[in-house]
Amino acid sequence: MKNYAILFFVFGIFSTCYSQESKIVSKVKFNIQDSIKTDFRLIKQYHHLDSIDIFEITYLSDGLKIQSFAAIPQKEGKYPVIIFNRGGNRDFGALSFLKQKWKSSFAANISKIASSGYIVIGCNYRGGGKSEGSDEFGGKDVNDILNLIEVVKELPKANSDKIGMYGWSRGGMMTYLALTKSNQIKAAVIGAGRTDLTIIDRPKMETNVYAELIPDYWKNKETELKNRSALFFADKFPKNVPILLLHGNADWRVKSTNALQMALKFEEYRIPYRLKIFEGAGHGIREFRKEKEEEVISWFDRFLKNGEPLPKMDLKTIEK
Repeated sequence: MKNYAILFFVFGIFSTCYSQESKIVSKVKFNIQDSIKTDFRLIKQYHHLDSIDIFEITYLSDGLKIQSFAAIPQKEGKYPVIIFNRGGNRDFGALSFLKQKWKSSFAANISKIASSGYIVIGCNYRGGGKSEGSDEFGGKDVNDILNLIEVVKELPKANSDKIGMYGWSRGGMMTYLALTKSNQIKAAVIGAGRTDLTIIDRPKMETNVYAELIPDYWKNKETELKNRSALFFADKFPKNVPILLLHGNADWRVKSTNALQMALKFEEYRIPYRLKIFEGAGHGIREFRKEKEEEVISWFDRFLKNGEPLPKMDLKTIEK
């Protein structure tokens, strides 16, 4: 009996303290300084990490264990939250703490935003990184984002009344889809997001991604692509969520016409937005990295952190 008691005690120490209703399965803090102190280039790149902590959080989505990363300011207080939706598919573009082959560094992507006074959290959609399940490229994997909203409510420093969403590339598509399924998102930024998947301008994208990931693709191709194309459901977007569109006009992966056409739809349905096209910039707008980061932070500062009133979208006449 004594041995059983010891085993029970040990299990109690290492098991999570969350209730059965909790989405969070585990939460592990990274030792940031030990990870970067041996490489001066990393110290320079990640200098914004001095004021934040980064955690790997595993949570449940449709019964699957999903891997996510969260950056949380060290200073006590309540902070608005930005859900970051990654690009890529499966392991290509998957989030990791530091950059790895084919994977994207969560710390590098969000450190400046988080150090500006935000909790930033992003997941590897099912089938990517350490996440269970299969990637459907805008199918049931959208639930992994929606369930992050519930995870946010379990973070002590999070102000769950102020949640924004930031998606890049495929993450832009995921953000568009999430905006039609949740009323808890207060502001959004979308970078280099494809808005019309029915235009196949990259044949390998169709054969190597769409056909492999989207269920019954060849059988229901047109329907499934339209279901993932924001141009076809623009009327479903809330009119009280301001959206910032960012794109480079030298982007060969996702042409800037996607953002231009989306802006016209926003005009039609009177959805508050701002469109910024960066001349000569590629898919990640790395040519204007600082300006891009400032645009993103400014947008969330205005409409998420500071609660600036929404712009009036009624058409104005010139008074004489």
